[in-house]
Amino acid sequence: MNRAVFLYVGVLAVVLASFSGLVSLPQLQLGTIQPLVDANGNQYPAPPTGLVAEGRSVYISLGCIYCHSQQVRPPGFGADIERGWGTRRTVARDHIWDAPPLLGTMRTGPDLANIGVRQPSDNWHLLHLYNPVMTSPGSIMPPMPFLFDERPVEVQVPYDALAFPPEWSTPGRVVIPTRRAKALVAYLKSMDKSHPVPEVVP
Repeated sequence: MNRAVFLYVGVLAVVLASFSGLVSLPQLQLGTIQPLVDANGNQYPAPPTGLVAEGRSVYISLGCIYCHSQQVRPPGFGADIERGWGTRRTVARDHIWDAPPLLGTMRTGPDLANIGVRQPSDNWHLLHLYNPVMTSPGSIMPPMPFLFDERPVEVQVPYDALAFPPEWSTPGRVVIPTRRAKALVAYLKSMDKSHPVPEVVP
């Protein structure tokens, strides 16, 4: 009987210790982090709204997280900063609006934490989604033409038609991004983790 009591107490102690280490302590450390607010009242990070929030859902639905990460490692733990993937390491504050955070587990493709800074062009992103080798020769990323509508050229080329490089032009036809494509690009362009934060000393 006494052994059973010791067993129950031991199991309870393990559960309580696990809860403290995995839930309570992280909540105490990270649960009160707030966005930074500058002198003009701008928040960092800004909560995703509108097309950016919609694009985040598209990013998740397409499984982009399986090949791309969104976390820049600090110097000494990888060459992320040397590769130009970010100007500083990623911190918890960068992801306070993300539920869940899309940190990723693999890097079949490059990290995207700062892709909005590295590639600010809408057309670059749209071409990359339509056929990645147009912008990144040798890319193994699958093309996503289902995010676009292709149609014959009418009287006037639509303002949002893709501007193809000459070698990839499609005479007599235009390619128009769908709302999902535009939302995904808005989300990608919103990725900017270069804002200075107190957690990272310059």
